[in-house]
Amino acid sequence: MSELYSVEQVAERLGLHVKTVRNYVRDGRLKAVRIGKQYRIAAEDLAALTGGPVPAVPREDARRTQHVEVSTVVAVDAVSRHDADRVTTLVTAAISGPRDGEPIRVQAAYDEQRARLRVMLLGGPQDTAELLRLIDAILEPR
Repeated sequence: MSELYSVEQVAERLGLHVKTVRNYVRDGRLKAVRIGKQYRIAAEDLAALTGGPVPAVPREDARRTQHVEVSTVVAVDAVSRHDADRVTTLVTAAISGPRDGEPIRVQAAYDEQRARLRVMLLGGPQDTAELLRLIDAILEPR
């Protein structure tokens, strides 16, 4: 006897909503047997729908991979062009080296008239925190 799946199990295996699977059954796209008030789908019928073997149940960690990203803007007023270039160069050099985390993006803009530097950071929390410490150390009063 073939293995039977519930509509919920088929939906989970195919990554579909339960209503979608029920509609497939009602429309005749997916063959099912009604047992009481519920449908049961045979493994062969599910394989016929997918065109291959019955898909495995997706692992919880494979379905949802957590991604954390930080975006921050560092605004530095009353900074000389020389110091702004120094900060930008050191931050850019710091992200070009080998790192374990996600890629980090850095953009810097210097407003000559206002003597203002803005550095935009977008990346993982740990890498961003390290860059913030670096910027703080560079700009620390001597």
